[in-house]
Amino acid sequence: MQIDKIRGRQTDQLFQAILELKDLEECYRFFDDLCTISEIQSLSQRLDVAHMLTQKKTYETIKRETGASTATISRVRRCFDYGNDGYVEMLGRLYPEETVQNVAKD
Repeated sequence: MQIDKIRGRQTDQLFQAILELKDLEECYRFFDDLCTISEIQSLSQRLDVAHMLTQKKTYETIKRETGASTATISRVRRCFDYGNDGYVEMLGRLYPEETVQNVAKD
């Protein structure tokens, strides 16, 4: 499984800390301390790209609307192709009114 490459004590600690966050305000405070603004923006952008891919937006539209490079869009797309369905799972929870499917399985 691909996630084994990141599994470890430090990663477990990080993910446990994230699971302990109570609300959006705590998330902002924790991630502001933990990450640079650029790191947070990159993570946010990838999730937005994933959402737009599930909406069948073109690379050009995604690039224009998010500012993401084609390399970033391709990286996110590869996660749909070869990843662990993490984007699909989270986007399904964030947007329950949408039918979020793995774009690779269309």
